[in-house]
Amino acid sequence: MPASTDQTFVILLGGTLEATPRLRADLSGARFVAADGGMRHAAALGVTPELWVGDFDSTPPELVAAWPEVERQPYPAAKNETDGAIAVAAAAERGARRILLAGALGGERSDHALMHLIHAVSLAERGFSVKLTSGEEEAWPLLPGTRAIDLPRGSLFSILGLQPLAGLDLRNVRYPLEDFSLPFGSSRTVSNVAEGPVSLSLAAGRAVLIARPYDLSGA
Repeated sequence: MPASTDQTFVILLGGTLEATPRLRADLSGARFVAADGGMRHAAALGVTPELWVGDFDSTPPELVAAWPEVERQPYPAAKNETDGAIAVAAAAERGARRILLAGALGGERSDHALMHLIHAVSLAERGFSVKLTSGEEEAWPLLPGTRAIDLPRGSLFSILGLQPLAGLDLRNVRYPLEDFSLPFGSSRTVSNVAEGPVSLSLAAGRAVLIARPYDLSGA
């Protein structure tokens, strides 16, 4: 995520997380909030969250004992939001405008991973800058407008439409598109290859771009 005057918060979630160089670059200057078992990533990343929220149903006692200095906000297991959503709300209350959902992809719970992607689109609609990452994979919500996404040359990426898309332009990619309409459920935009930073624009619809910046197979 490029440098910005907006405050960046990293939300540590329970999914897979590899401390890749791109991930470590994203952490620079950020503040941290852990969601339940996502706290296990803090030691590997060498960071100390300022807040730890959740119902703690996936947090072993030894993890709690390892971080006695971190403020904890416990919630009942029978609640109306996920621990990740609670952590994002806490970050927003503390001034977050840019949010990195770390550990949002992969892991044992595909329902949680999908919910993180949908939640990211909702946050983008509210004006937040959002990125999701597992270290090995990265994702961004796409809304109408123009943007550039910094990907290494040769890296694999896909665009998944959450509804029909209209006016999709893709440039600096192996399979460019211009003013393309993507029907809902179409796989046409799966498995493209970046030729460097990807430029794209969208006239209508919601989508997510999922990339594998370390996968240079060009498949």
